[in-house]
Amino acid sequence: MITFARLGERDVAPLADDLVNLYEVVYREPPYSEGPEQFDRFRSSLNEDVGRPGFTLIIAVHDGQLVGASYGWTMAAGKWWSRSDTVPENSIKDVDKFAVMEWIVHPRYRGEGTGAQLIRELLTERPEPIATLASDPRSKARGMYARAGWRQVAGTSLSWGPSMDLLVLSLGANADEP
Repeated sequence: MITFARLGERDVAPLADDLVNLYEVVYREPPYSEGPEQFDRFRSSLNEDVGRPGFTLIIAVHDGQLVGASYGWTMAAGKWWSRSDTVPENSIKDVDKFAVMEWIVHPRYRGEGTGAQLIRELLTERPEPIATLASDPRSKARGMYARAGWRQVAGTSLSWGPSMDLLVLSLGANADEP
């Protein structure tokens, strides 16, 4: 049975190696085909992200092994993704947003609802009215996001990687539609 846990900043350090190993398994696959430089970049960004306001990590564990994770933090009102090719409408830009930075599931545990449960756990009871994430348009996950109601509002080019779609999703019953 897979169990899920909500963790905060203090809980990440003991899991850092397991998170990096899971990231490597997921992003070594096509279409990403990432290597050591990107894996080191992930470790560094994880260390930075844990100190950001609103940081939350959800993990999925099976038989003591980390098989999935999702995390993010609050992107303050007025802020948006760097290198964005479009400034989003004010109803998105001018409110706090929850930025989903990673949403990864080990390949052996895909198609079983693990990813869906991870994102449900991550986004449930968030105070922000909108969630946002960057998605590689070449990935299978991109179609899943569209089916789940995420919509593209911009694009961005990474200094080290592919162009990404910037997506948003309204959260909560009282959130305005972005």
